[in-house]
Amino acid sequence: MTTVTVELLTVPEVMTRLKLGRSKVYDLIRSHRLVSIKIDGARRIPVDAVRDFVLGQMEEAA
Repeated sequence: MTTVTVELLTVPEVMTRLKLGRSKVYDLIRSHRLVSIKIDGARRIPVDAVRDFVLGQMEEAA
């Protein structure tokens, strides 16, 4: 059996990492530019999704 470990971040943690406001983080989630999941009403963002978002932004800027 394979064990998968995924680190999940809260919206405030993503806000801190990306230096963005709450509204902007939710805008990114709503527009599907930042992947997230809901767990019983709590929004969580995988660390890999934040990394992928930043890498995508860097590619667009290049």
